[in-house]
Amino acid sequence: MGNQQTIAKSVTIKGTGLHTGRQVSVTFKPACVDAGISFVRTDLASKPVIRVGVESLTHRTGSLRCNCIGKDESAIQTVEHLLAALSGLGIHNIEIEIDGNEVPGFDGSSIPIYEALLGAGIKQQDKACLPIVVRTPIIIHEGPASIMAFPAPEFKISYTLCYDHPLLKDFMELTVSPESFKKELLGARTFCLEEEVEQLRSLGFGKGATYENTLVLGKDGVINNKLRFNNEFVRHKILDLTGDLYVLGRPICGHIIALKSGHSLNLQLVKKIMEQQTGPVTGDVNIEPGKGLDITQIMQILPHRDPFLFVDRILEIEPGKRIIGIKNVTVNDYFFRGHFPQRPVMPGVIILEAMAQVGGVMMLSKPENRGKLAFFMLINNAKFRKTVVPGDQLVFEVVSVKIKSKTGQVHGTATVDGTVVAEADLMFALDESTT
Repeated sequence: MGNQQTIAKSVTIKGTGLHTGRQVSVTFKPACVDAGISFVRTDLASKPVIRVGVESLTHRTGSLRCNCIGKDESAIQTVEHLLAALSGLGIHNIEIEIDGNEVPGFDGSSIPIYEALLGAGIKQQDKACLPIVVRTPIIIHEGPASIMAFPAPEFKISYTLCYDHPLLKDFMELTVSPESFKKELLGARTFCLEEEVEQLRSLGFGKGATYENTLVLGKDGVINNKLRFNNEFVRHKILDLTGDLYVLGRPICGHIIALKSGHSLNLQLVKKIMEQQTGPVTGDVNIEPGKGLDITQIMQILPHRDPFLFVDRILEIEPGKRIIGIKNVTVNDYFFRGHFPQRPVMPGVIILEAMAQVGGVMMLSKPENRGKLAFFMLINNAKFRKTVVPGDQLVFEVVSVKIKSKTGQVHGTATVDGTVVAEADLMFALDESTT
């Protein structure tokens, strides 16, 4: 995933708040390793510091139609486009001085902030950046809207836009990287319906909004403006979601699926993801050569979770050399519901997956491989010699053939009551994405 980053020098930008209509000055300053993202309200006598994180979220976010952090008079609203720019540039540590309670809206996208930060220079720091890993599925509903997160080796967003307007029915899926963020999301601008304008202003919102910085959508299309993308609306929803997720301050490994989701749901998801982070995916597991691991220790090494975790216990392990693990096969295993349900037989591919997971524990338990992911590259000489049925106990013995820094080759054997039921040669790519 790479090292933490900050900016090389200070830079100041000025603009008008979309909701407050006030002129605001924002100064970005470099910050040290592990400092995170923080705002300083220079317009207040006490100059309060608001550290961006789950604890800084305010209940006002949903009602403001924007992301708001901080409490009471120190609160700062409309931070999502700024956080999205930080995410797109991979900036993890930065101090932001602001002399008002709202980040300027500029042109309604993240472009001005992104370009200012890029002009200040991106500086790599001397400590690794640990990503936030979605460990188990999360599903949240709020009326007709929903948002979900699933484990994945990369950061992917699938967004369905579905509102009562022909231009607001769309779908987009994107694996978010610095390159795709810049090309696909950076310039997408905020929008609202023409019928919402007066209502929002009557509630005190949109005082700084214009046809130039907000796409106003009427019955016949965008009023007094032109789209930058033919699907700019769904792109902007993904931009907002990217910014909301960056309240976590670190890149995410996970697949986010959203339907009509806005800031309120997005930030509920942020809280749920953070609740899963009770420790790194590969924590400090005490591994003693020749001894075993229980399921809790296995889950600290492997990212897999129910219903796709097929290792119940490790009986013996010599990190990087040899391992023995077991999988107890029961009629309650989910795959029996659809695989020969009248005569339950464990699918051969799942036997190989379980074998690979045991091998993964062996490879990833080496100190230099902690935090990596092991992906299949090749399966050779796979043989299935006997069916496996409910009530069997699979015993896997996996031995190392060759393990390097980026690849691993192993040979695995699966037995039931001492009889070989399957064997294969497996090759893996060891990915740095969770270090």
